[in-house]
Amino acid sequence: MESEKLCKLVESIFPQKRILTNLADRYSYSFDASFGEYLPDLVVQPENKEEIASLIKVANEYKIPVYPRGAATSLSGGSLAVKGGIVLDMSQFKKHLVIDRENLLAIVSPSVITGDIHKQAEAAGLFYPPDPSSSHVSTIGGNLLENSSGPKGLKYGTTKEYVIGLEVVTPTGEIIRTGGKTVKNVTGYDLTRLIVGSEGTLGIVTEATLRLIPKPQARKTLLASFDRLIDSGHAITNILSAGILPSAMELMDNACIRAVENYTPSRLPVDAEAIIIVEIDGHEAAIEEEIKRCEEICFKQHATEVKVAQDEASRASIWKARKMVSPAITQMGPTKISEDATVPRSEIPKMMERLHAIRDKYQLNLVVFGHAGDGNLHPNIITDKRNFEEMKRVEEAVSEIFEAAVELGGTLSGEHGIGTLKAPYMEMELGPDGLMMMKKIKEAWDPNGILNPGKIFPQPGQTKVALL
Repeated sequence: MESEKLCKLVESIFPQKRILTNLADRYSYSFDASFGEYLPDLVVQPENKEEIASLIKVANEYKIPVYPRGAATSLSGGSLAVKGGIVLDMSQFKKHLVIDRENLLAIVSPSVITGDIHKQAEAAGLFYPPDPSSSHVSTIGGNLLENSSGPKGLKYGTTKEYVIGLEVVTPTGEIIRTGGKTVKNVTGYDLTRLIVGSEGTLGIVTEATLRLIPKPQARKTLLASFDRLIDSGHAITNILSAGILPSAMELMDNACIRAVENYTPSRLPVDAEAIIIVEIDGHEAAIEEEIKRCEEICFKQHATEVKVAQDEASRASIWKARKMVSPAITQMGPTKISEDATVPRSEIPKMMERLHAIRDKYQLNLVVFGHAGDGNLHPNIITDKRNFEEMKRVEEAVSEIFEAAVELGGTLSGEHGIGTLKAPYMEMELGPDGLMMMKKIKEAWDPNGILNPGKIFPQPGQTKVALL
C-alpha cells in the first residue's frame, strides 16, 4: 500500500502527534536488542485498547502487517517489522499498576516496567518471582509474550505460572478476556497460557492479572569459583540432587568474568574457569543450614573459593556482577548474537563441553552464562557482521548449538522466544506435524496473517538462520 494512503487510514484512528512517519523515527524502530534491521512503513503509539482494536480491523481489511513493540529488549527479533507495515509502539499506552494485597494479585497494563511491579509488590510484603535481567527496562507486556522469566524460574516457575488473566485484542480486532482473578479456573480451553509466550502472533495484551506470593522471610547468597568448568556443572547438579532447591543458580564462564571485570570491576576471580552464584530463600534458620550445605558441596566438587554474602550490600554486589554480563560482553565486539538453548539439568556438563567444542571448531569468540539451575544457558557469540567469512562460521555454529541442545533432550529457547533467529530450527525440535499444529492455531486466530508475521515459523525451505 502507498505510504500516503496508509497514513490517511491511520489518521482516522490516531492523532497526528502519535503517528511517526519521518525516516529518522522509522529507523529508530527498525531494530531491537537482537540481530537484524527492518524498516517499518510507519509507527503508531496507542493509548488505549479501543485504538488498538480499530487499527487491527483496518489492518485486516487492507492486509497490513502490525508488530507490537514494548521496550525493544527482545533478543530473538520479536518486534522487528520483517515484512514492512506498522509498528505498534506500546510505550505510550496508559500505565496502571494496582496491587491487590487481599487477593495476592497485581493488575497491570502492558506498558508498566517489570521492575516497578517488583518494587510495589515488595512494598506490600509480596513477591512477583519472574525477574529477567532486563526487568529494570523491559515492559511486562513483552515479558508475558516472550514468557521471559529470569533466574528464579528454578524454584518458582516461569512467567506463565503467574499470569492468571488477560485482556487481549485479537488479530481480527475483538477485545476479549481470558482467565480471571481466581487461581483455580478450568473453564474451557486455557487461552491465557496459549497467549503467554505467543510472541505477539496471537494477540496484543492490554491488561494482565498477575499472581503474587508472600515475600520470603530471608535469603542467603554465595559465589563459588572453579578452575574447571565441568566441576561447576557437577556442583550445580549435586546441590539439586541433595534435596536443596535454591531460588536461583547462575553460571558464568571465564570470558564472562573477564568481560564484567573490564566493564565494571566487581572483584570477580579473573583466573577462574567458571563461577556459580547460588541463592537460597525461605525461613532464616533453614537457609543458614542449606547455604552451609551448598558451600560444602562446592568444595567437594573442587571449588577454589566460596564466598557467602554476609549482608545485603555484599549480596547486591554479587547480583550486580551477574546483571552486568550482557552489557559487558556487548563491549567485546560490534555484533552480539544471543541464544538461550536449554537442556535438562543433568546434561549441563555435556552441553558446556559441546559449546566449547563448537567455539574451538569455528574459532569464534563464544561466551557462556545463564540460569544453570534450570538448564537455561545463554551462549553468546561476539562477532562483526561486516566480516562475511566469520559470519558464515557463526551461522554454522548457531545451527550446531541448537542441534546439541535438542540431542541432549533440550529445547531451542528457555526465555528469549523464537522470533526470527530460531524459526529455521522449529521443525528440528517439534517435527513437521508438531509445527503444523502450531501453524493451524495461528491461521485460526489470524486468518489474514497480519499480526507479527515472519516470527516463530520458518520461511518455506529455510533450515538455517541467515545472518548475512
